[in-house]
Amino acid sequence: MTRVRVMGLVAAAMAAVMPWQAPARAQSQQPPPLQMPQPGVPQIMTLEGNWVRAAYNNEGYVIIGYQIPQRSVGEEWVRLEIGMSLLGNAPDFKMTREALSLETPDGKTTPLASVEDYRAANLQAMESRARVQRDSINYFPPSAHQACRIGFFSQLNQRAMPWDEVELSTRRACLGQIYFHPPTPITYGQYWLNVKFEKSLVRVPFRVMTEEEEKRLSKNFGDIKKQVDDAFRPPKKKN
Repeated sequence: MTRVRVMGLVAAAMAAVMPWQAPARAQSQQPPPLQMPQPGVPQIMTLEGNWVRAAYNNEGYVIIGYQIPQRSVGEEWVRLEIGMSLLGNAPDFKMTREALSLETPDGKTTPLASVEDYRAANLQAMESRARVQRDSINYFPPSAHQACRIGFFSQLNQRAMPWDEVELSTRRACLGQIYFHPPTPITYGQYWLNVKFEKSLVRVPFRVMTEEEEKRLSKNFGDIKKQVDDAFRPPKKKN
C-alpha cells in the first residue's frame, strides 16, 4: 500500500468480496457488480490480494491474510495473519487481547482464544499448512516503518513468550498471528474481524468462499479491485 487515503465518515463498505450478481447476457461483457457487506462503522476497506483484506479509519489500520481459514472449512480453529498500525495524529496506544473478536456467518461473536487453549489444541497440522499457504500482508502506511511483533500467542517450544498487549503507534508496523475457536466449525460465508482501538472500531471483512465463488474471484480480481477502489476514491477538489 503506497499511500493511505484516510477519509472522514464513510458509511459504505468494501467487498469481502462476494457474492455478486450480473444478468446472464452481460456477465461476459462487463465486470459483475459487487454486493458490498456493510460494517456499520465509518471506515475504508481495500483488497490487496485474493486472501488479503485491509480496513482503516482516521485512527487505526488493520490488514489480515486469511488463506488458512479458506482452506480449513469444517475445522474448528480460525487462524489469521494480522498487521496493525495507528494513523494520523492518533497517540500511542496499548492494545490488549480483549480488543479482538471474530464475528461468524451466524452473527455470533467469539473472543480471541486463550494461550492455554491454543497450546492444548495441537494445531501443528494447521501451522504446517500456514508455512506454504501464506500471503504477504506487508502493506502499511508510509509512516509505519518500525517492525514490531503482535505476540498474543506462542508455542511452548518457541523462544518468544506470549504477550497480553501490543503497543501501537503511527511509526510501528506490527505483525503476528491470531487464533479463534468459534462454537461451530468454519463454514462458507461472511466473517468479520473486530478490532477496538482507543476511540473507534475497525471491522475487517473476509468471506470463506465456495469453490465456484473462488473461481469467479480469481477470474475477475482486477475488475473487482477496481470497483472497490472506485467506491472509496476521494472526491475531486473543486477549482
